[in-house]
Parts: sequence; structure tokens; C-alpha cells
Amino acid sequence: MAYEYIVEGVIASLLGFVFLYNTFIRGFNKTKASSSSPSSMVFPVENCVKETGNGEIAGSTTDIIIVGAGVAGSALAYTLGKDGRRVHVIERDLNEPDRIVGELLQPGGYIKLIELGIEDCVDEIDAQRVFGYALYKDGKNTRLSYPLENFHSDVAGRSFHNGRFIQRMRQKAASLRNVSLEQGTVTTLLEENGTIKGVQYKTKGGQELIAYAPLTIVCDGCFSNLRRSLCDPKVDVPSCFVGLVLENCELPHANHGHVILADPSPILFYPISSTEIRCLVDIPGQKVPSVSNGEMAHYLKTVVAPQIPPELYASFISSIDKGNIRTMPNRSMPAAPHPTPGALLMGDAFNMRHPLTGGGMTVALSDIVVLRDLLRPLHDLYDASALCKYLESFYTLRKPVASTINTLAGALYKVFSASPDPARKEMRQACFDYLSLGGIFSDGPISLLSGLNPRPISLVLHFFSVAIYGVGRLLLPFPSPKRIWTGARLISGASGIIFPIIKAEGVRQMFFPVTVPAYYRAPPMD
Repeated sequence: MAYEYIVEGVIASLLGFVFLYNTFIRGFNKTKASSSSPSSMVFPVENCVKETGNGEIAGSTTDIIIVGAGVAGSALAYTLGKDGRRVHVIERDLNEPDRIVGELLQPGGYIKLIELGIEDCVDEIDAQRVFGYALYKDGKNTRLSYPLENFHSDVAGRSFHNGRFIQRMRQKAASLRNVSLEQGTVTTLLEENGTIKGVQYKTKGGQELIAYAPLTIVCDGCFSNLRRSLCDPKVDVPSCFVGLVLENCELPHANHGHVILADPSPILFYPISSTEIRCLVDIPGQKVPSVSNGEMAHYLKTVVAPQIPPELYASFISSIDKGNIRTMPNRSMPAAPHPTPGALLMGDAFNMRHPLTGGGMTVALSDIVVLRDLLRPLHDLYDASALCKYLESFYTLRKPVASTINTLAGALYKVFSASPDPARKEMRQACFDYLSLGGIFSDGPISLLSGLNPRPISLVLHFFSVAIYGVGRLLLPFPSPKRIWTGARLISGASGIIFPIIKAEGVRQMFFPVTVPAYYRAPPMD
């Protein structure tokens, strides 16, 4: 029996590495060809970038302008301000946000909060500690705990109201004398000879102002209207979330997120306060039933409700009847920056992944740690060209954490979604059974999901281990032509899920970052 598993593993590995090799070579050739093309060096002309003109000047003594004060912008403002930078933050709306995502911070993200000195921002907002996940499928369930044995007792996931968390971070940033938070809408990046010099924005009172700084960092979120001049945004919307809040009920597994492998796609439950549970129902595609005419309520009651744990059924129906049903599209966008002197992208404006795994804030906070460490040796930010070249290393150094979480999010969403394809059904069942084995079979994947083990190669190994496990289940005790064919299609399907995501992330930066020249960039001389 063990011999059969080994043979299957060798075959699967060979197929995977052949596919990976072909993907890498083709991607490298395309990159080489495009980089040699003159058109690829043209700075995009967009209506959000314009030549520096006349206008009232504000913040001329600013070191860094940050556009947006969400999770990324607020945390970045405090971090850079604590390092002595003079920071001007311009946020469209400083009122408390009300969102249905950005409510679950993985343990890896909490560790980044500690590194940045802002872990107290989860205090006094009724945040709940999260110790892992409970996975449900066809009436069965398994509990998957975060492997936290080697960490401080305070390290765990945190779930909360997104708006409360952001307001705490804004207050933290504004407590520094060298950080200025202002409500206003940035309409334009000011460009002069290919270098971003600052921004033009409209204040809350409607006044048009200009702010200058040697470095502008755009963190204006998933709906960014400024990123087109700084990256090549290829936004995909694979599904939408329907959000509900369940009140005064308890989850079957306390202090755990709950993932139901439903049809057609997953349903999530997690606590956001001591009395509230967030429910997110994933609906594939960009069109959802109408909320206003009652179609959504009917869909939730007839299609979704029968698939949720019985302990939550009554509260789920009650929440639907209250009518506070909200929807939002789930976006994914690989990072594809245009290194631009004087400007940098961060947060969801720069890189997005499916929110199924709750990894967005962890990626953003990890990026901030990387950027902070790169900027710390620099006293002068005014040599825009040298600074831009130096900060190209940011895009490589961020890859271990970002690419692991991004790839896992995209791959898990496809594996966890229902499909009529027998091979996909087998992969889904194999994933549930593999994680149910416990020990290294659950600790490994959960450490990847939680941001505690940002190693892309571990992700690939576990992903194909699930596929091989699925093939083994098919071929034992007696293989048949139909089962062999399904097993081959399972391996092929697994490759078709993960390799396109890896290609979009960048094979070289993801697996071989030390071969990228930018990895070794030294700080420019002051």
C-alpha cells in the first residue's frame, strides 16, 4: 500500500514540475520580450495623473503623503510617524467605516501588529480571540486549530468590527505630533517629468488644494481610482459575499471560524463581538439575487439555510427576516506594479486576493513591516529616481508572505466550491479528509493560511499532497480504468488550479527571490 502511494507521488510530482518548468520558461520569455519593447516603458497617461500646475500649496514640509486611512494607510502612517517621518494622511471619509469584510485578522497578522507596536488597537473594541477553524461537509465536521504552541500566549487570531479597528488605528496615528490626518478626496497625482511630486485633493469643505512630498504612498483601497498610473490592474471578480449578522447565538466551536463546504460555494461564520456572529455567504459570479424585491431572502432561506449547522439555523432565519442583508463583490488582483519615481502602491489598491481565507490584512501589515525596514536607513527621500530603484526590492521581499497567502486563497476557493466534475468533487472530498487526519496534515495547511509559515514551497507540497491523497483513495483497494482516468484528471485539475495563480504571482519572485537583482539593492547614499 505504501509503495503505491510512493509511485503515485512520484508521478504527480513529475507532472507538476514539468508544468511548472514550462510555465516558468514561457513566462520568462514573455517578460524578456515585453521588457525589451519600447512601449512597455511608456508611463500611462490617465486622468488621475497630471502635470504640476498652479494651486494653493499645503503640507510643503511633508516627508510622505499617504492617500487613504484604512487598515494599510493608518498602520503605515503610525509606523512611519514613529520613525520620525512627517506624514500627511488624506482620507476620503474619516467617519467609522461599516464593512462586511476585513473583520478577521489571522495570527500572522497579529504578530505583525506586535512588530509595528499597534497590537493595542484590538483592545477596547470587543475583539474576539480566534484559535482556528471548524470545517463542515455533508453533515460531518472537523476542528482545525492554529499551531500556536511555540508562540506567546497572547498570539491568536482576532475578529472584530472592521470600522472599530480602523478608528482605533486612526486614533493611534493621529496621536503622533508629526502625523496629520485630513479628510479630503485625492483627485490627481501630480507628475513632473515622470516623477510624482504630490497630490491634488478636495477638502471636506470643497476647497481645491495641492500637497507636495518626495514620496506619495497610495492606499486608497479596492476601489482605487489612482492605481492605473502606478500598476497594471487586472481585477477579477470571481464571486460576491452576502453578509448577515447573527445575534445572541453561539457557534458550535467557540472562538473558531466556521467554514461550510456548501453548494454552490462556501459559507463562513465567525464572531465579530461578544454578542454578534458574522455570516458571509459566497455566491459565484458577479450577479446576485435582488435584495430589494425579496429574491435574496428567498435564496438564503431555501438554498443556503438547509446547509448550515442546526445550532445556527434559527438565528440565521431571524437575521434574514430583520432585512439587514448586504452584498459586496469579491475582488482579486495580482500585484503588477509600474515602478514610478515618487510614488508607491500599498494595500488593496496594490494587491487583492479572494477574502475566503481572511488574509488581506495580514498581507498589508507584512508589506508595511517590509517597507518600514527598507526606509529606516534613509534620511533623504528627495532623490526620487534612486529611491524608486531601491524600493524595487520591496516587490521581491514581500513575496514569501504575500504570494503564499494569495495563492492559498485562490486555490482554496476553487477547491472548496462545488462542481459537477467528478475529479473536482474528488479533490474537494480529499481536501476535507486530508485536513481531518490532524497532525501535520492539518497543522501544515493551517500554518500557511494563518500567515505563520510564509513558505510558498510548503504550500505547493501540501496542495499536491492533497491531490495525491485523493488519487490514492481512488486507486485503492482495486484500480479501474474509470478511477485511473478520474485520478489523472484530478492531478491535471489540481495543476490547472494552482499553476495559473503561481504564474500570476511570479514564479521567479515566489520561489527564487534571491535570483532577482532587486533583492540585493543597497540604500541610496544620502
